Amino acid sequence: MLNILKNFNKKEILAIFISFIFIVLQVFLELKIPDYMSNITTLVQTGSETSKILTQGIYMLICAFLSMICAIVVGYIIANSCSSFSKNIREKLFKKVSLFSMEEIKKFNTSSLITRTTNDVTNVESFLIMGLQTIIKAPVTAVWAIMKILGKNFTWTIITGGAVVILLIGVTLIMTTVLPRFKLIQKMIDGVNELTRENLKGIRVIRAFNAEKYQEKKFERQNEKLTNTLLFTQKVIALMSPMMYLIMNGVALSIYFFGAFIINNSAIELRIDLFSSMIIFTSYATQVIMSFLMFAFIFAMYPRAAISIDRINEVLNTKTKIKSGKLRKSKTNHEIEFINVSFKYPDSEEYTLKDISFKAQRGQMIAIIGSTGSGKSTLINLVPRFYDATEGVILVDGVNIKEYDLEYLYDKIGYVPQKAVMFNGSVNYNVSYGKKDNYNITEDTIKEAIKVAQAEDFVLKMDNTYESNIAEGGTNISGGQKQRIAIARAIARDPEIYIFDDSFSALDYKTDYILRSELKKYTKDAISLVVASRIGTIKNADKIIVLDNGKCVGMGTHKELLKNCEVYKEIAYSQLSKEELLNE
Repeated sequence: MLNILKNFNKKEILAIFISFIFIVLQVFLELKIPDYMSNITTLVQTGSETSKILTQGIYMLICAFLSMICAIVVGYIIANSCSSFSKNIREKLFKKVSLFSMEEIKKFNTSSLITRTTNDVTNVESFLIMGLQTIIKAPVTAVWAIMKILGKNFTWTIITGGAVVILLIGVTLIMTTVLPRFKLIQKMIDGVNELTRENLKGIRVIRAFNAEKYQEKKFERQNEKLTNTLLFTQKVIALMSPMMYLIMNGVALSIYFFGAFIINNSAIELRIDLFSSMIIFTSYATQVIMSFLMFAFIFAMYPRAAISIDRINEVLNTKTKIKSGKLRKSKTNHEIEFINVSFKYPDSEEYTLKDISFKAQRGQMIAIIGSTGSGKSTLINLVPRFYDATEGVILVDGVNIKEYDLEYLYDKIGYVPQKAVMFNGSVNYNVSYGKKDNYNITEDTIKEAIKVAQAEDFVLKMDNTYESNIAEGGTNISGGQKQRIAIARAIARDPEIYIFDDSFSALDYKTDYILRSELKKYTKDAISLVVASRIGTIKNADKIIVLDNGKCVGMGTHKELLKNCEVYKEIAYSQLSKEELLNE
């Protein structure tokens, strides 16, 4: 709890301090009202003038009105501070997640990270809005009210104290029952989010296989579990309300019941004072009970907020495995070297890559090929440090990539992922994505990149051409079109290192050939790392690395590998004829 509260800034802390002053004033005004009630009771019983009684009544109204004003001010200040606090937490979570490596993202799960950034933050905000007011007001009211009634009457004091004890026992039992289930609820919400995302992403496959009913039942089971758990916790917490009112009204009735006996057995001249004292005591006792009831209400909200706080802190306190270096400059050798690089995924016993060594220089195209699961994508993902090599060293321009500042390293790279990623925005926006001052990505640059990527034919046919909107995930364009836009994005960046992770697979052979021919002009001063599944895409590469079960089983040119690498030969002959393979 304290860790999360550290995220309040100085302005918000000052606002809370001002709220504290208004809350104390509010409590003072509320506790003055019973005094005026006592005065009115005495004046009525002694037959005083109506004007005096009305004067006391007016004082009560003034206190009530000023107390209401204080409550409004406090509510506004705290709501504003907590909203600002939530904004800061969401921003910190977003920035933290942006720094996560693939290992941390897989550890938390995407749907869980979304829930933590939205639902969990909302839970904490709701708790703080209510809690900050109550945590300040309840103890001040309780202590002040107890001081007012302390020593007034032993019997009435015992009744009040007994009610508080019963209330605390009841609240403790309720909290111990619901607390473990709140953690389950948040995990179940993660599950519902995951199923919803899965359903939306796979809607085409689901419909094609007539699996709507299956998905509905799958969702219904998860949703029912969540609903039943929520219903149970809400039913248990709902017991607090009748319990609170029963105790509060029971205290008042008990005080009046025993007060009647005390007054009846007292001397006539003392009865008026005793009756007045009973009225005051009942009012203050109610205030004491209300204070503990407010605490009880906060305790009812706390378990869920506590679970959310733990989940938020779990993200914020996670240390990223990929540490940024400090180096922000290097020689522009345009050179990459893998030296005995091995890699295995976290929690995996087997190596995905084993003892890989090769060198790539300016203007060279290095291709990586192999069967499915041989480690091709894993190999090139080590260059932008999506993962760090388990063993060995990767040098870029003669420097270990771990020494580079991550932002500086990324500036060197133009990355085209295996699955083209499109953002909600125009074609221009997607191609110039992440534009910075050190990149001269002008409108002409964007158009040229789109032309080279062979995307001009479909972009110009769109309603607004370069300003046409692309939906999130590129759902309004085809797979091949997405790949070409992604390639144009890398070209517009004009990087030192191009990484193509099977980025030509959705293109037809003709488009693939033309695109590679045009692309060669733009990569003559850069290094190109190309993962491919088609021999035709890479047979003109300067160097081809053949992977099999994570090991390099061949390295050389297309012709060399056809002669001395059986794995390459098998892949090649499965795709092309001997004549096609020999035709350069």
